[in-house]
Amino acid sequence: MSFTGDHYQMPYPGGMGLGKPLKSTVHPLRADVPIYLGAEGPRNVALAAELCEGWLPLFFAPKDNQFYADALNAGFAAAGKPLIGDDGRIPDDADFEVVCPISVVPDDDLERAADRIRPMLALYMGGMGARDANFHYDVFCRMGYQHVADEVQDMYLTGHKQEAASAIPIELVEEVALIGPMDKIAADLRRWDDTVVTVLRLSGPPTLLAAMAELVVSG
Repeated sequence: MSFTGDHYQMPYPGGMGLGKPLKSTVHPLRADVPIYLGAEGPRNVALAAELCEGWLPLFFAPKDNQFYADALNAGFAAAGKPLIGDDGRIPDDADFEVVCPISVVPDDDLERAADRIRPMLALYMGGMGARDANFHYDVFCRMGYQHVADEVQDMYLTGHKQEAASAIPIELVEEVALIGPMDKIAADLRRWDDTVVTVLRLSGPPTLLAAMAELVVSG
């Protein structure tokens, strides 16, 4: 690959003569690489549905599925794509994926499991962006936790990060993560079944991923 622009040229002309066009060492497995848009607000979620092949949500709560289904349908309608119906799920012929990252912490001690998630939630809720421009904060407000988000933001922005994490109730953690004993995780996992989510993206050690795969298969 060579490039000739207003400010940069590759290879650089008049140099030492050692430069040569770049050649990719990574080759895609398919001719068309799908584009997935990471978005949280309704207009950008709609944009993902209109222009892209997938949406990457963050802090998706199953109880808010209708909110996201409406946003996706706005984009699907603009593009003439099949709409989400009363079942709240992406139609099979929509050719669209919703890949939802979700944290999984197996632990018989529920509070200890929640403590693994709370600092991350506090960072996004209270420490990202600015006080009046934090789109992650907006997500939790839409979930019904504005009083928590305000408290966490106040503490986080004044340097009290540990206190901010401690202020997050376990109910909020359970909205967006799978925590606790494996039988509880198996039961909670079912909440994502009748939603727009088509793929759950998990991360963790191989033993955890194997256990979660078994739950999905057996469920």
